[in-house]
Amino acid sequence: MTDRTGIFAGEDPFAIARHWLAEAEKVEPNDPNAIALATVDANGLPNARMVLLKDIESDAFVFYTNYESAKARELDSSGTAAFVMHWKSLRRQVRVRGIVSREDGEQADAYYKSRSLKSRLGAWASKQSQPLSSRGALMAKVAKVTAEKGLNPDRPPFWGGFRIRPVEIEFWADGPARLHDRFRWTRNDPDSPWETSRLSP
Repeated sequence: MTDRTGIFAGEDPFAIARHWLAEAEKVEPNDPNAIALATVDANGLPNARMVLLKDIESDAFVFYTNYESAKARELDSSGTAAFVMHWKSLRRQVRVRGIVSREDGEQADAYYKSRSLKSRLGAWASKQSQPLSSRGALMAKVAKVTAEKGLNPDRPPFWGGFRIRPVEIEFWADGPARLHDRFRWTRNDPDSPWETSRLSP
């Protein structure tokens, strides 16, 4: 049994993560749901980039992207991912490692429809991660897509979500003299029970 109290208290790591994010939304000036997503390519070389986390479910974390992007190809290939969510204002971070699957159904449709029209059209226009001759060429593609798709475009077949079901979650909070508090939740697979432990700073 670990000495989890205060901001670390609770038996559900997803509830703790949602609570921390809600606190961050009150103080972070921009994108409190930004995460640094890490993947690996076919040669085992790591890749990292910032994406926006869109949902913390009862047992998973969800974000959306172009399925033809480098990140999506790497996620599909390895079936695994990691991310860190860091809030400077709170001096806290959450680290996650887990198993990845696509969210390519009604939930993805609903999220796509919730986006601004410009963002929906932009998803159609952008060949994410592919070479681009100029910004002018991109804007011309946006204009073409707007004329073709109209004011209520369907979700592109090459765009949707990814769900990360963790096998490890770590909650970190800044401590005095760099004696930070760290608690790690681990399980053998996404369907196994959690075990928790306190880590040295």
